[in-house]
Order: sequence, then structure tokens, then C-alpha cells
Amino acid sequence: MISTLQSRMLRGADGDPAPRLAYGADYNPEQWPRDVWEEDVRLMQEAGVTVVSVGIFSWARIQPGPDTWDFGWLDEVMDLLHAGGIGVDLATATASPPPWLTTAHPEILPVTANGETLWPGARQHWRPTSPVFREHALRLVREIATRYQDHPALVAWHVSNELGCHNVYDFSDDAARAFRLWLRARYGTLDALNHAWGTAFWSQRYSDWEQILPPRLAASHPNPTQQLDFKRFSSDALKDHLIAEREILKEITPGIPVTTNFMVMGNTKGMNYPDWADEIDFVSNDHYVHPGPQDRDELSFSANLTSGIAAGRPWFLMEHSTSAVNWQPVNVAKRPGDLARDALLHVAHGADAVCYFQWRQSAAGAEKYHSAMVPHAGRDSDVFRAVAELGATLKALAPVAGSERETASVGILYDWESWWASEQDSHPTSLLDYRQEALDWYSALLALGVRADLVTTRADLSRHRVLIAPVLHVVPAGLAKELTCYAEQGGHLVTTYFSGIVDENDHVWLGGYPGALRDLLGIRIEEFGPLLAGESVELDDSAAGTLWTDRITVTDADTQVLAHYRTGVHTGRPAITRRPTGAGSASYVSTRLGVDGLRALLPRLLEPAGVSSELPADVRGAVELTVRRGDGERFLFLVNRTDATVPVSGLAGDVLTGGTPGTDGALVLGPREVAVLRQPAG
Repeated sequence: MISTLQSRMLRGADGDPAPRLAYGADYNPEQWPRDVWEEDVRLMQEAGVTVVSVGIFSWARIQPGPDTWDFGWLDEVMDLLHAGGIGVDLATATASPPPWLTTAHPEILPVTANGETLWPGARQHWRPTSPVFREHALRLVREIATRYQDHPALVAWHVSNELGCHNVYDFSDDAARAFRLWLRARYGTLDALNHAWGTAFWSQRYSDWEQILPPRLAASHPNPTQQLDFKRFSSDALKDHLIAEREILKEITPGIPVTTNFMVMGNTKGMNYPDWADEIDFVSNDHYVHPGPQDRDELSFSANLTSGIAAGRPWFLMEHSTSAVNWQPVNVAKRPGDLARDALLHVAHGADAVCYFQWRQSAAGAEKYHSAMVPHAGRDSDVFRAVAELGATLKALAPVAGSERETASVGILYDWESWWASEQDSHPTSLLDYRQEALDWYSALLALGVRADLVTTRADLSRHRVLIAPVLHVVPAGLAKELTCYAEQGGHLVTTYFSGIVDENDHVWLGGYPGALRDLLGIRIEEFGPLLAGESVELDDSAAGTLWTDRITVTDADTQVLAHYRTGVHTGRPAITRRPTGAGSASYVSTRLGVDGLRALLPRLLEPAGVSSELPADVRGAVELTVRRGDGERFLFLVNRTDATVPVSGLAGDVLTGGTPGTDGALVLGPREVAVLRQPAG
């Protein structure tokens, strides 16, 4: 169902009461002469654009000096867009402070762990904990909100932009003071902090709060719990800034929804987005494809995880690219069909808006080679034609708007604190990649045609018959109990190496690994066996393992050994185990198997739960199936993962878009094509 707050954005500024999928881009008219603006609105209408984000990097234009304001140009832009039936997601413009502010107050500039100042000249050059920056930023927010509170084009507020993209970790004196306050609130006493940080080690015991610093450049490895807490604090500091801006917007415009754009993609991990999600009215995300063998799997994974962060509710794709970006080592243009496939894959996983960076490709500046909806070549270009075609497709998919993603039988648990802690220094290996391990499990499920949801520890885990928790490194006692109950009540848990090792303070669970999960799994490990780069071991089921091995001892008579090591120092010992418990089970995979190894293993892990693919056998792996569910309806998204034509038979429903009729009632998907079927909900 469409929430009251989301409905304003989904219906736009043209007065059409029918819900629809929003379509648009970041719009930066200040980069262009006035005579381009009318053409922009005309081309937006031609492309089917319904919403644009305006003013994101406009602070220096809106406020040219400390007490000087220039809203005339923005007034005109807002009026033009409204006259064209286009809604505005208006930014608070606080993402990058203007030169006059950093000149007058260089103390707002971030400082690295090495003590180096990050100077102006790029963007996001501000400290999240700077009281001076906060004062000026909130003054700007109040001015903008007051001026446009009643403007009919306004459909949403866009707080800052990609918070933390370049300034998540600041080690300045402002940050040190704020960190101490955060630690006081978390621990209450120095004794509690000293215990949590294990300061008896290396003579680190603190006797005064003022002695505590961020983990700046040190002679050796900084205290691991100090590092983990600084990550928590840094995420919270940015969240606090988000809340401060939001509160002003809610005070002045209580009926306008507020969002900010997350960056659920790649290795962007500094911001704990599941913790932020409740602070905004709808989740928004930016995503850019990283070329590689799992590039579109990663896109699907990130969109899926964004849906998990949004608790399955519709969310908004605030930025992605029509073609090449400008910031990768080699910036490859998208192939024909990629633009639509990439956008619709996000919609399949719950996006109710498809937006790009940016509307018109810049002629100058650091992102002038970044693609846009209107490229340097202009309207007469393949990119713009594809943009207009996508606009028509999204219009045909209007019935999907407001529907939620249907829960899958398999959940993959993604935990930010395990991500942070498992990749810190002084560990058994520096080669561990938390996100890659989770992505490999996801890719293997895609290859089997099995739907899966990315979920966080805030979710109701019992909704999934199988729960895969790769490298669940941080397991507080409460989570261990929850996972035990999950399995005993009929769920089937699967976890991996380096899971259940530490508690929330990064203290090792003693008595043998995997500490917090040892009894549930019915195994005990005395010592890890990490592998060198390029080294591998063989299992007796013909799989090959890399990165990690464990010396497993089975401690419960009911624990079954699904595979042994055939080579390596643990030859003959268990490699993969399963322990039945209550109505469910708990399985353990002690090495990194990669996509191919997991694809071979997964049917054995899914079989006790009765989980298999819903797709016809001949298209499993070639087609990704994702389902959204609305009032009495289901929407089946069929995504061709290949560069070949794929006929899909046996799935009933009205075709909303994509595919062509084939023989024997099959729906034929062209290379990289997406089809959407509508059927009654069972």
C-alpha cells in the first residue's frame, strides 16, 4: 500500500491522482544558461520525467555570502517545473559548504587519522561534529524550508547528499570531544569502558575521560574495540546531523516527506543504514554498477539489501547512471538494453522511483564525463532514446507502484557490525571480504533460480524457512538466543567460518569457536586455519575451498558431517556439518567455496526446508525471478541474466511489459530483457 507520505511523491506535481512509478534525475539548472531551462522541461515531459532533485550542491549560489541570499533563480526553476507537471525533491543544499564559509571558519574542515586537513576544492569538506558547521547548515535549511513550504512543486525533502561519502571518519578535536560524550552515554563509567575496551592489554587503562581520543595514527594496531566504537560513533554522528536537518523540515513542513540518499553498493560500509532507516519517511538509495564477473548480481544484491533496510516497503532509487560513470579506473559505457535492465531490476526489488545522476550531462567540472539522461550529444542520441523508452515502460508499470516485495523462503542475514569487526586488523587473515562472501551466496542462489531476501538483524527472521548468515562474526548473547530459537522452532540456519566469534564488545566467546553458536551447531574449533593467497584445499564432495579452514571436532552425536577435507592440514576432518535441533537445523560451512562450490552445496542445505526454485527447470540460472505483492495482485519480474534469447513457459499472468509471445505459450525474453507479469495473489 502507498503511504500518505509517499503518495505525494508518487503522484508528482501535475495533479494526476493516479499512483505511478516516479521517474527523474538530479537537476542542476545553475550549471546552465537561463535559455536552456525551458528546453529542459520540454525534454523532461518527452521522456516521461515526473520528479527531479534540485539544489543539491547549490549552497554557494543560494547564499553567496554570510548575510546574502539569492533565491530568485530557484524560484523561477520551481515555477517552471511545476508548470510542466514535474515534482521537486528539494535538497537542503548542505552537502558542500561554500568558499566564504570555509575561509572564515577553517575549523569546520575534516581531519584524517594522520592529522592532515581535507581542504576545499572537491565536496563534503565538513566535520559531522562541528558546531560551527551545524549552525550555518541549519540556518540554511530553515531559510529554504520557510521559503518553499507552500510551493506546489514541492513533493519531498532531500537532506544533504550521500551523507558520509567522503567525510564519515573525522579525527579532529571536535570529533574527539563528541566521541567522549558518545562513550559516556554508552558506558556510563570509565570502569565500564575500560572493561569493554580491554584496556588491561598494552597499558591502555583510562583514568579520565579527557584522555580518550579517536583511533588516530598510532605506533601499532589501535585498540580493536576503540576502532569498532569509533565506527559506531561516526555513523551516529552523521545520523545526528540527518535528524537535526529533519527536525527543522518537520517543524516547518510536517506534511512533506523527508529522505536522504543512502549508498548501498560496493564497499560503502561506514554508515549503518539499517540504524538510519527509521529516521526518514522513505528509504532512498544511490547505486552504480561496478564492472566485473558479478556486476549485475551485485546490482540485484544491493537493490535487495536496500529493500531489506526498508523492511520490504517501497523505496526510491535516487541515483544511478544511464551509461558510463567518471570515477572508475576504466569507465565503460553500457550496452544496448543495459539502461532498462538495470533500472527495472531495482524496481523488481521494491524501488518505486527510478532516478539518475543527472538530467543534463555537465560541460565542466569533475563529473563532466559522467553520463546523464541528456548526454553531451543531446536529444538525438541513443542514450536519450533509451531514456524516453524507459519512461514509457515505467508508465506501463504504474500498477506496481506501492506494492511491497513478497517475502522469499530464503533469507541472507547481513549485519553491519559483523562487516565492520570481521575486517579489522590483527585477525587470522587480512584477506577476508565480508560483502563478497555474502554476494557469493546470493549469486549461487541466483544461479539455482532460488529467490532470496537480504535481511538485517532488525528483521523478523522467522519469516524465512532458511536463514544464511555468512561470517556472522559479532553475535551478542541476545542474537545467539534468537538464532537458537529460530532453528528449534523449525528454521534452518546456515552459517560459515569466523561466525559467532565475538560479542558486542569484540570480546572472544571463550571455550572454543564458534563461541556463541558452538552448542547450536554441535561442533568445537580450537584453532583457525586461514589459507595463504592462492592456496586451496579439496573437499571429498569435489568442491575446492580457499581463504579459510577450521579444525572441527563434532561434539554432538546428532551432528552430521556433510563433507570432509580431502587435502590440507585438516585432511579427514569435517568441513561442512549439519545438526538437527527441534524442528529445524543448524549447518556450518568452514571454508570459502565461491559461487560454483556454493551452487553445488546449496540443494543439500535447502532440501530439509523443502525449498527449491519456482522457475521452470530449463531457465534456472538464466532468469532471475523477483515478486512484488499489492492489493490482491502479484507482480512477477523476469530478468534475463544472459546475452541470449530465453523462452520462459509455465508462468501465467498478464504481461505488463517486456517479452514477446513464443511457441507453446512461452514468453520469450530478449538478451538482458525484463518482463513483468501481473497475476491474482493466491
